[in-house]
Amino acid sequence: MDLDEILTIPLGDPRYPAALAAIHDPPPILWTRGRAESLYGPMVAVVGSRAASPYALQVARKLGADLARRKVTVVSGMARGVDSAAHEGALDGGGVTVAVFGCGIDIIYPREHAALAARIRAAGALLSEFPPDTPPLPAYFPQRNRIISGLALAVVIVEAAEKSGSLITARFALDQGREVLAVPGNILSGRNSGAHALLRDGAKIVEGVDDILEEIQRGIRDFGTRESGFGIRPGCGAEGSNTVDSASQDPVLLNMAVAEPYDLDELAALSGMDRITLLSRLLELELAGAVQRVDGGRFVRSRMSC
Repeated sequence: MDLDEILTIPLGDPRYPAALAAIHDPPPILWTRGRAESLYGPMVAVVGSRAASPYALQVARKLGADLARRKVTVVSGMARGVDSAAHEGALDGGGVTVAVFGCGIDIIYPREHAALAARIRAAGALLSEFPPDTPPLPAYFPQRNRIISGLALAVVIVEAAEKSGSLITARFALDQGREVLAVPGNILSGRNSGAHALLRDGAKIVEGVDDILEEIQRGIRDFGTRESGFGIRPGCGAEGSNTVDSASQDPVLLNMAVAEPYDLDELAALSGMDRITLLSRLLELELAGAVQRVDGGRFVRSRMSC
């Protein structure tokens, strides 16, 4: 589609991100600009302080780039500071990033991020639940934070003071059953006291991208095992990583012909699984290299699947 075209995706549409549809208050309509297929891959949210320290900006850029190189989509709010640094890192890493707006999709806020928005639109997507021409009112930004966390498998807090808006995103993530992780910082400045409080409460510490990927894999595995009885076993797939059971036993792969695309509804009908459990399994298979997403949010079984 044309990169400047505004696309509306209503709740219930096959193109609507299934992870977001699973939260208790999903937006009834999503307004998007850019590449709609950017909404279908595994995502990690990277958020933090607007008045970020140089250290936080460096960490956000590196995490964004490293996630992008691992084929994980970076989602954030395009705010000043950590958010924009995470987007920039993902773009510099040659990956995909999604920016969630607290205003209409046709309004760039803050204005100085017009060039960044154009880059995101070309390689990823801009997203909002608010119709065009909606102004960026303060009340809308906490509301949009539930979308940032709802799209993601995990939320990473890079730097957050005690009353940071990023902690709202973290609370939404916990309510939605998402993983919450935090980057430790300077204990003297007070800029990261909110993130340190999360760490004291049990958030996973992030020292690099592998910490995030480990938590994502564990979250998908635990969800799949708890909800559908599926397990994973080591040694099957690329680089000997934890992947999936054999194709002859997997209820998703069993119903997929190699190299033929299937949408979520088709796979739900073939496997007999509900959409949310199916999405969890597909994410596990995707991270294992057994399936790939293609245009239109469809899935293709890899020739390398075991």
